Amino acid sequence: MSGALEEATVDGLQDEVDRTALLGEIRVQINRFVIEKPHQKNPQFWLDHVLEGLYLLLVRTDRSEKHLVSAATDRLRDLPRVLSEAKETLEDCPQILVDTAIKTAAGGEELVRLVSDRFSSSEDDELGAAAEEALSALGDLSSMLSEGVVTGNAEFAIGEEAFNFRLHYEHALNRTAPELWRYGLSLIDEVEGELEEIARATKFAGHWSDLVSELREEHPAAEELVDAYASEMRRAMEFVVANDIALIPDGRLDVVETPGFLRPLVPYAAYQPPGACSAERTGLFYVSMPDAAASDEDQDRMLRDHCYHELASTALHEGYPGHHLQILTAQQQSSDVRKFISSPITVEGWALYCEDMMGEQGFYSTIEQQLFQRVQLLWRAVRIVVDVGLHTRGMSVEEAEQMLVERAKLERSNAEAEVRRYCNAPAYQLCYAVGRRDFKLLREAYMQQQGSDYSLGAFHKAVLGYGGIPTSLIAWGLGLDLTYG
Repeated sequence: MSGALEEATVDGLQDEVDRTALLGEIRVQINRFVIEKPHQKNPQFWLDHVLEGLYLLLVRTDRSEKHLVSAATDRLRDLPRVLSEAKETLEDCPQILVDTAIKTAAGGEELVRLVSDRFSSSEDDELGAAAEEALSALGDLSSMLSEGVVTGNAEFAIGEEAFNFRLHYEHALNRTAPELWRYGLSLIDEVEGELEEIARATKFAGHWSDLVSELREEHPAAEELVDAYASEMRRAMEFVVANDIALIPDGRLDVVETPGFLRPLVPYAAYQPPGACSAERTGLFYVSMPDAAASDEDQDRMLRDHCYHELASTALHEGYPGHHLQILTAQQQSSDVRKFISSPITVEGWALYCEDMMGEQGFYSTIEQQLFQRVQLLWRAVRIVVDVGLHTRGMSVEEAEQMLVERAKLERSNAEAEVRRYCNAPAYQLCYAVGRRDFKLLREAYMQQQGSDYSLGAFHKAVLGYGGIPTSLIAWGLGLDLTYG
């Protein structure tokens, strides 16, 4: 496919941009299986394939019940075969990837039960029987992983060569791991300085992190969470429209309490976009309520992550003009490449850029909201260093967790979960802050290009028209110079 695509005739610059994006996607997939070998080293690879489709059947609303039951039955029936192939293929897996997969398998068993409860009927128990076989297969895989059958001395790090390959072909970056490492360290120092300045401006006497901890006590009651998020989502959308920041695509965004059948899968909150080809264009932002059976201490700990001052940046990041607006705009493009191919350098970078941009436009109504937006940016800056460090510089899991605790001020349990994700998805987490930088540079270049004709809304319309393809390819298509200082 790669060879045929290279030889194909294309008409003009925009087709060449699309071809380059598609070639990058193909080359990354080839490199994954030849060099990284996730099918041999990472049991999570197999679990993701069998579980994600089941999860989507629970949240899709644009198919008939008959279709959903049939699809669920087929997926459950095939799950044992796929996991049997996984057991035959896996070898010499890094321990942290095995540990993550064991946790995922346990969640997968809960998911299978949820699917069975949702779609089984007393008239036809074919789905229920398939669910039992699927549960047995998940249990067998988990037992094999727990017994250490496939665990070896392999390292989770993919190494600098493979990491730089991903940077170049997946994200179309012309910067390599060492340069991003230095940028991450510099950004951490920069944002920490800004946080200290904001804390001083509030007349707080202590360290900025103590102020953040104190402000987290100010949060909605559990029964007010959905309305609080919905209010901020509406405010963000209205602000985007009133200030000509971006065009609002067809497809509303509903903020809803996480349904009971999804609570085990969504412990905090999650955004679920509509499918690219779905007739239903509604995006969903799930908000999980604290478990009423949990202790008062545990309920309060969860609510602290929903503090009032953090809602504004979360709403615009996930909704308008962030993920919901960007993804639905991408899905409207006539180019199939721009509809389906995306890099987190663009998708995550856009959403984080929007946090800055909306602040520049006056969206944050209090200094406390500005403080928490910078806290979120600091976390993304630390992610650059940890992502690069884990996969190219010999950083240990423990060192990565400690850095997230000390510099990003994450709770220890959250830091542990973060690092597991970073080990599973190399060169992803750095994309938030690096993509943010790219969009800021793109805006500067576009401003110079347009001169007196420049407008913020026109810039956003131009870049959003490229969907989620890498930022440097957007620059190429727009004739902009994406030069780093």
